[in-house]
Amino acid sequence: MTLEFKQHTLANGLQIVAELNPSGYTAAFGFFVRSGARDEGPEERGLSHFLEHMVFKGTARRTAADVNRELDELGGQANAYTSEEQTVYYTTVLPKYQDRAIDLLCDIMRPALRDDDFQTERQVILEEIAKYDDQPPFGAFETSMELYFAGHPLGSRVLGTPESIGEMTSTAMRKYFERRYDPKNMVLSAAGCVDFDALVSQVESLASQWPTAAMPAMVPAPTSGGQAKIELEVPDSSQTYVIRVGAAPPNSSTDRFAMRMLVSMMGEEGGSRLFWDLIDTGRADVATMWTQEFQDAGLLFTYLSCAPEDVDANLALIDGAIEVFVKNGPAEDEIEQAKNRMCAGLILSSERPSNRMFSIGNAWQIRGVYETLDDQLKKYRSVDADDLQRVLAAYPMHYTTEVRTVSKASAE
Repeated sequence: MTLEFKQHTLANGLQIVAELNPSGYTAAFGFFVRSGARDEGPEERGLSHFLEHMVFKGTARRTAADVNRELDELGGQANAYTSEEQTVYYTTVLPKYQDRAIDLLCDIMRPALRDDDFQTERQVILEEIAKYDDQPPFGAFETSMELYFAGHPLGSRVLGTPESIGEMTSTAMRKYFERRYDPKNMVLSAAGCVDFDALVSQVESLASQWPTAAMPAMVPAPTSGGQAKIELEVPDSSQTYVIRVGAAPPNSSTDRFAMRMLVSMMGEEGGSRLFWDLIDTGRADVATMWTQEFQDAGLLFTYLSCAPEDVDANLALIDGAIEVFVKNGPAEDEIEQAKNRMCAGLILSSERPSNRMFSIGNAWQIRGVYETLDDQLKKYRSVDADDLQRVLAAYPMHYTTEVRTVSKASAE
């Protein structure tokens, strides 16, 4: 199968990237917007996510009902998400619907942002925040991020808070939209059976007049994490949840491949050292680790969920397992297993055009590069024991922030 990469930039700065697979059965498209929690001011907490909701509430050409009806008529998959650093709108359709999908995606990138819709959607967001905070681990992840980044917007809650959403205005949202949905700040990624020439021509006709604006500079992430260890009182719960956060390589570092392998060996949900020590033995229901990579910072999360009376013993087991791992390094068979696991996961994931669209869009927006599947596989396959020891020395799986939940019933 021969894949071809193509790229085009409109005069207003909007970038179009695509990996073409003429034999594909579907085509995936997604707008990647640099608009997330780290781009918000103190009075704008949760605005990126709120705006994501408003994008589906209609445009000058379509009502909200039209948008939803057309998405249903296309019959594919469509959705959106907001994170700390981006908001992404995407759809996967049959190739014959490419022009309709692009017309719809481009249109909702210029939402009407009507006042009535703003007030209605505010209540939806407030309900979403309340529902999220009422579920385990009861906002403990967000609290750990706030403590680790200690005031930097990377630690801000993507959903915002009831206070920030309650005080937000539609005027502030429109100003934020003009600032962040600048075409220079957006990438349209496509993958699968895509007609690239038709795609560029259509986007030129629909998006070339989108206005541009001055782009504020990104506030660099702190070089070290906040030192904090707190107990978070939560509703009555039979389990205790512990979240620890430490440093890991950022998305811009090639060390992220070795770190992902190390974390897979140590804390993957199935088949890792923590799995065999704590899950397979019935000591905990969750004991896992993962990395989260930002443009200029990386985090290592350790997550434990178990009965309250087992927490201290389980944390001691985790600390001991990490100490041995860092001191002795991984065994040769663990390294091979981790490589096979990472590469197999990549290959399986790449079989879907939608996953390639996400991979291409993220790489282009964050690092400005096109990475083939073979490029990514080579990165993992080239990692050797010396690389792992070097990265482990630089990022020894220490944590600086810990949040432990305490049930109200236990605290009383």
